[in-house]
Amino acid sequence: MSYSSSSTGCLQLLEKCKNLKHLHQAHAQVFTSGLAHNTFALSRLLAFCSHPHPGSLSYALKLFHQIPQPTICIYNTLLKTLLLRNELTQTLNVYTHMLQTGTYPDNYTLPYVLKASVKLQSYSLGELVHGCSFKLGFESDIYVGNSLMVMYCAFANVRGARYMFDEMRRLSAVSWTVMISGYAKVGVVDTARVFFDEAPVRDRGIWGAMISGYVQNNCFKEGLYLFRLMQASDVEPDEAVFVSVLCACAHLGDLDIGIWIHSCLKRVGLPLSVRVGTGLIDMYAECGKLGLARGVFYEMPQRDTVCWNAMISGMAMHGDGEGAVELFQEMEAAGIRPDDITFIAVFTACSYAGMAYEGMRVLDKMCNVYNIRPKSEHYGCIVDLLSRAGLFEEAREIIERIPSSSNPSEEAVAWRAFLSACCNHGEAQLAEVAAEKLFRLECHSGVYVLLSNLYAAAGKHVDARRMQNLMRNRGVDKAPGCSSVEIDRAVYEFIAGEKTHPQMEEIQLVLQTINKQMELFGSKHLG
Repeated sequence: MSYSSSSTGCLQLLEKCKNLKHLHQAHAQVFTSGLAHNTFALSRLLAFCSHPHPGSLSYALKLFHQIPQPTICIYNTLLKTLLLRNELTQTLNVYTHMLQTGTYPDNYTLPYVLKASVKLQSYSLGELVHGCSFKLGFESDIYVGNSLMVMYCAFANVRGARYMFDEMRRLSAVSWTVMISGYAKVGVVDTARVFFDEAPVRDRGIWGAMISGYVQNNCFKEGLYLFRLMQASDVEPDEAVFVSVLCACAHLGDLDIGIWIHSCLKRVGLPLSVRVGTGLIDMYAECGKLGLARGVFYEMPQRDTVCWNAMISGMAMHGDGEGAVELFQEMEAAGIRPDDITFIAVFTACSYAGMAYEGMRVLDKMCNVYNIRPKSEHYGCIVDLLSRAGLFEEAREIIERIPSSSNPSEEAVAWRAFLSACCNHGEAQLAEVAAEKLFRLECHSGVYVLLSNLYAAAGKHVDARRMQNLMRNRGVDKAPGCSSVEIDRAVYEFIAGEKTHPQMEEIQLVLQTINKQMELFGSKHLG
């Protein structure tokens, strides 16, 4: 067998590796075929080691340390392997070793290290890599430039990202996508829209970034409108876009558009993945269609913890405490480990359904079976659960169990739940105790409003006015209430105190008529 044919056979064997046994055979042939110093062969061996299941990180490192003078290609392959396996410290160690041996990074090396800096939450490392990129002349390289933009946006430094964007000689669709996402992340949606409008070509990523940006910033109607524009273009939405618009429908309670989006999913043949299924469950539950949510849940081929949480939360929202607890038990039987959000959903369901003792049993399981330490949200739910059932002393005992090392805002969550329940039950003395605690812990308008309403309901109008004056004197502002209504597939929002709606005069006339009719009905009923 000639050297050329054996080398070719060895390289073909490397490409066919399926497990570690194949890897050992291929590695042996690398030596016998005279390819022990062949950069491509060695990089293919290292590349196989990067696979999460059949590969082996320890084998990759052992192989790397046997190479006397690794090339930049070898270094890059190992850096990618370590990064894919989330071995971030080792990624930096290899990068440092590379610099110490006098090997200069290239436009593949630098993006790997920038990704590591983001995962490590090390802004200073990202800046060091930027300095290195500048010295080596890679700052305007499209791969390095986009990676630097991603790094700066990850640390909410859109000015740094914008500088890179302006300095790059050539831009790609990724460059525009990164800037749109970056500005949306820090809440500057108008600037994100300017980048979207100015993008020379709008691919799926650019459309998705802008739609997601709107939804992340609670601009739900704008997100849905942009989705309609995307439908009119030649660009097909992907899973991420559908998840964003389903989230918008859930927040708006827009069932008609939600059903339409579900039909779009079926039409394009997108599989019912965990993300899409969870989005549909959440949307249907928020729109009051628990049966449809349950249908999607059981139709899904795979379900993760987030999916189970969404379905349990949907049941909690609709007051189906028994159904939520049964589904929680079904989740355990399926071998899915619940997380802290699962227990918040179960506690909420038990609270709405008046299942106080069942909720306490689940709390015991959370602490002693799953070893999950209760957070402020859990304490708040349990306090609400017990208080709604009129078990105020038990609720106070739970609050006293909150660790003294906790943040004051965490303790405030529990006291707010206690105060709300006391007000609902007309427990004025206990409500005052809770209010005094909250006055020391935070400055929140809800405390004053609840106490004022409690006093007014009890006929203590002097105390009610005292609370209102105290709130005014302390400079505590009350956030205006907001409501929405869907008419003819359009959602209208109304904010307390605002009169910007073009039909406000007609709306007020209708409300006055309804009030008069209610007063007339009330007087007849009393008579």
